[in-house]
Amino acid sequence: MTVGIVLVSHSAALARGTAELAREMAGDVAVEPAGGLDEPGEPLGTDAVRVADAVGRAASGDGVLVLMDLGSAVLSAETALDLVDDVEVRLTAAPLVEGAVAAAVAAQAGQPLDAVAAEARRGLAAKQAQLQEQAAEDEPADAAASPETVDWQRVELDVTNPLGLHGRPAARVVRAVSQFDAEVRITDLTNGHGPVSARSLASLMALGTVGGHRVEVSASGGQATEALDALRSLAGTGFGDDETAAPVAERPVTSPRAVPAADAEATIQGLPAAPGSVLGPVRHLRLAEVSRPETPRGSPAEERRRLTEAVHAVRGALEAAQRDLARASGEQAADVLTVQVLLVEDEALLGRALALVDGGAAAWDAWQQTVGELVSEQRRVGDEYQRARVEDIEDVGRRVTAALAGVRAAQVVSGEGVVVTDVLGPADTAGLDRSRVRGVLTARGAPTGHAAILARALGIPAVVGAGEAVLRLDETQPVLIDGDTGAVYVQPGKALRREYQERRERAAEEGARAARAAAEPAVTTDGVTVAVEANAGAVSDADAAVARGADGVGLLRTEFLFLDRDTPPGEDEQAETYAAVATRLRGRPLTVRTLDVGADKPAPYLRQPHEDNPFLGVRGLRLGLAHPDLLATQLRAIVRVAAAHPLRVMFPMVTTVAELAAARTLLDRAREETGLAGVSLPVGVMVEVPAVALLADAFAPRVDFFSLGTNDLTQYVLAAERGNAAVVGLGDALHPAVLALIERTARAAERHGCEVAVCGEIAGDPHVAPLLVGLGVRGLSAVPAAVPLVKQAVRATATDAARSLARRALSATSAGDVRALL
Repeated sequence: MTVGIVLVSHSAALARGTAELAREMAGDVAVEPAGGLDEPGEPLGTDAVRVADAVGRAASGDGVLVLMDLGSAVLSAETALDLVDDVEVRLTAAPLVEGAVAAAVAAQAGQPLDAVAAEARRGLAAKQAQLQEQAAEDEPADAAASPETVDWQRVELDVTNPLGLHGRPAARVVRAVSQFDAEVRITDLTNGHGPVSARSLASLMALGTVGGHRVEVSASGGQATEALDALRSLAGTGFGDDETAAPVAERPVTSPRAVPAADAEATIQGLPAAPGSVLGPVRHLRLAEVSRPETPRGSPAEERRRLTEAVHAVRGALEAAQRDLARASGEQAADVLTVQVLLVEDEALLGRALALVDGGAAAWDAWQQTVGELVSEQRRVGDEYQRARVEDIEDVGRRVTAALAGVRAAQVVSGEGVVVTDVLGPADTAGLDRSRVRGVLTARGAPTGHAAILARALGIPAVVGAGEAVLRLDETQPVLIDGDTGAVYVQPGKALRREYQERRERAAEEGARAARAAAEPAVTTDGVTVAVEANAGAVSDADAAVARGADGVGLLRTEFLFLDRDTPPGEDEQAETYAAVATRLRGRPLTVRTLDVGADKPAPYLRQPHEDNPFLGVRGLRLGLAHPDLLATQLRAIVRVAAAHPLRVMFPMVTTVAELAAARTLLDRAREETGLAGVSLPVGVMVEVPAVALLADAFAPRVDFFSLGTNDLTQYVLAAERGNAAVVGLGDALHPAVLALIERTARAAERHGCEVAVCGEIAGDPHVAPLLVGLGVRGLSAVPAAVPLVKQAVRATATDAARSLARRALSATSAGDVRALL
């Protein structure tokens, strides 16, 4: 008996031809082909059942060696292992043709399975030796080194962001390396996956790299050093991952019940994805039936043109949707479409499909096969968050398929109601007709998916992952979804409808009342005025702030000017931008925070060394003082705009009085250099580091205002990184320890005649506003949409009652106790 050999190929003809060649070389060795699909004409593809049958024919007692060509051949071979019994099967990465011949010869010689596999892997040795010798003879004296002699530079990096190289961080890696003339590869040293090209988004996401893993980055080429430096800097900031990507707390999914009769009431438990509740008829989002176009297959050049034209059309549509979403909901919401824009032309997707086209496949078949392979690879990734990126690949695949067939990717829903579908892609979500769509309910998907992020940004209640039962709901049935709990009520009863209707009515009345009075000042019942301003991260946010009745902009994040570019903005560009924001505010005050990069927000042109804990490293003002020219340029721009508009300047991540003094020295120099020494420009600091709150009496005489950044302050007080999903429950800004520092800062500000505000997330919660007033806060800065309700909450507050509430909160022992008080 001898070892049997199975050859798995997408092409039935290739598998049979290779088997014939191996038998010719090795006589009576069992070499079984398993190529193509088990369909008429044996079209290109791989079939696990065919592989299993071939293994059965090749088995002789000494084991079976399986060789594969590429892509899904590996997946089919792995699946086939579950279909065979009592046979020792070995899969090998050896080359198909050369490996088959070498393995057959070794098997004929009676070698055991391990030795046959080793010979197969060495199948290329003779060809390599011959070609290397020939290359040496033919190569010019000044030619570049062959790939085998390339000098690779290597560095090992820690992946500190908890979600690892999911969509957006992977996209940032692709963008970073694309700037350099270098070949860059990444290997996950923790799970052993790779190496893969750092220029391929799909390959990076399929690595399965999550927080806590360690990767090796290798680079070669003229700018290898620069590429490694850029990725080292990016890794030091958690690959630029932001808090919008942090997982939403998920509720366990129960088994969906059968769809009830028309007069029954049932609950299906899904996952909460976007807050709010809505009752409406089921409206299925019907995806267009896309059939294989009847157009005859053309030449490889014609098929390549068809595929590239379809891909370019889809990319254009995605970019248009991204621009529309940015105008409607801001740049941050639109950023979730960046992954798809990059993915549609990714080399691991389009490149692989074009390779199949060049090999003779039709554009349709090549694209379908490549998308299927990538989806399978991504689903094998162990991390749940990264598996959610399958939605992006499937959605891009569907859109290009539709473009190839000349049809729309999706149809419009039949009428107003709750959109029900299997899974909703980001571009689909961005294009939802708000006049018709009351809510979103999907069978698949995760709260961490991009569609869920967009639904939250658009204010559409959404429940995802509710199971296939929702796809069988009839459009005559009303459905009530609760985006806060994930509950889905089919054919809800009168009592339940009334309960939710009363909730919505109360919320709507309160919102309408707040909106009508939004432009009025927020004054407590006993005459204490609280400034309620808006946070902004783009010029357009100023319009939203004014429309929502904000008293000004209490925090302009200037990072949008500095990130995603190769060089920092100049003084004139910055001055024009700040002036544009100030002009749109129509005389309302504008607080400009100086550049706050580092940690989770990298700037590629700043060569920052790797930091094991970047949140405790060089960021905010620390970074500004380390690059004084950069900070001085920004300060000159701010001073120039302050000459014509009511501006204030605020320094982030301040820790010591000495840092503040150094920053003020640079500001004084900027006044002199611009000839505007007499311009009024109030100066403030962000209270994010506990040391500033504890020494507030030392800082207060040196500033005009404090602004408490409670997001960072909370993570530093409670030692709970806000980007770490494992400790997200600890990082509650209503913890009594955080409240105590807010109160301490407010009291110091009062003693020294200094203003004090809160610009963190809790500033936008109307339920928390009375507590902050009671702690002594007299300014709140929140997202524009929250301004009307926060103002309304302040107007309903009496300061004596608020102080009593604050005393009880400070005496509590947990954030949960404080929330119970509220």
